[in-house]
Amino acid sequence: MLSVVIVGGLHADARKAAVGQLLADVPGSVVLHHDLATAAAGTVVRTIRDATGILSAGETPLVNDCACCALREDLVPELRRLDAAGTLRLAVVELWDSVEPKAMAEVVAAGGLTVTGVITAVDPALVLPCLGNGDDLAERGLAAAATDQRTVADTFARQLEYAPVLAVLDSPEADEEDRELLAQLHPTARQVPIGSGRRTDPAVGTRPPVRHSAHSPLVRAALAGFDVESAAAAQHPACALLPAEADAHGVSTLVWHRRRPFHPERLYEALEDITCAAARSRGRFWLADKPDVLLHWDAAGGALCVESAGPWLASLPDAAWDMVPPVRRAAAAMDWHPEHGDCCQHLVFTSPGLDRDGLERLLESCLLTDAEYSAGRDAWKRLPPAFDTLLEV
Repeated sequence: MLSVVIVGGLHADARKAAVGQLLADVPGSVVLHHDLATAAAGTVVRTIRDATGILSAGETPLVNDCACCALREDLVPELRRLDAAGTLRLAVVELWDSVEPKAMAEVVAAGGLTVTGVITAVDPALVLPCLGNGDDLAERGLAAAATDQRTVADTFARQLEYAPVLAVLDSPEADEEDRELLAQLHPTARQVPIGSGRRTDPAVGTRPPVRHSAHSPLVRAALAGFDVESAAAAQHPACALLPAEADAHGVSTLVWHRRRPFHPERLYEALEDITCAAARSRGRFWLADKPDVLLHWDAAGGALCVESAGPWLASLPDAAWDMVPPVRRAAAAMDWHPEHGDCCQHLVFTSPGLDRDGLERLLESCLLTDAEYSAGRDAWKRLPPAFDTLLEV
């Protein structure tokens, strides 16, 4: 059966180096790539190539004026055709710049194909610039649809944090702070170093691509296996594998965990300062006026996305627990409080130069006071609903 590995990331040079290494290392491998840059003309260009060059090329029309939708509809049939040929070992799906690996991995798996790996290729020197870039993708020519409202920062953050493997470019511009930031943002990732794939010698010029062993770390990572459901659970705010406390090489990660709700108005007034305090922050939080709702915090590039992630398990009747995925129940059980159940604040902030003390003071000032807390849940629900606009309630 054909193995499928997905390689993505906004860092095109790093992505191409990773793809090139896989082609060189694995005999019987091809790369399938959909170029969404042609979407303005109404089509997406598909190419299939091996280590010697392009084997075929074609176009597929947009679906509902959406290049990413066209990619979804074209990808699985093409992979099935490659699988049916019976001559290939590995298909590398090289995602276009802003395409996110989660959606594509789920599409491929739902199509009955075997995803053996998901890899995001990264240049460490570009991690902080990407996380700090609040530009809309459309402004950079990277939007996947006319309605695409994502930013460079939030797209890059999801690409980085979803993949269990990071192919890390050997970048001469990267320093210890850059590498430490990458490590703290995704501490559970397996980092595999990659080069440019070519050697340059002043005496002889550019030589052919360097050959690697078929058992190289990148190949092993690409074929190690991948569980789509587990990967999705690891990103869900209720059970996400968030980074731990860290402080090294000028980069810090603050884990802030409390068992008291936020006052909606005070938190709303402090949102800009909290959001801009770190290059990246995420987690789950608890608002007093919506005490039964688990809220998702997701910030990068100075922009914050807040959305409901459903109810806290503590608010559900016992009979409803059987409908909750086991991984969610397990995560709640590990964090259970005798009075509040799984209701809590669990926010994680990662950044160079993080003002940990100042940020903690600001967050603490947004919690209910002792008097407000003692008034009880009925009184909490009567507090001004400052977040209704953000939550589109």
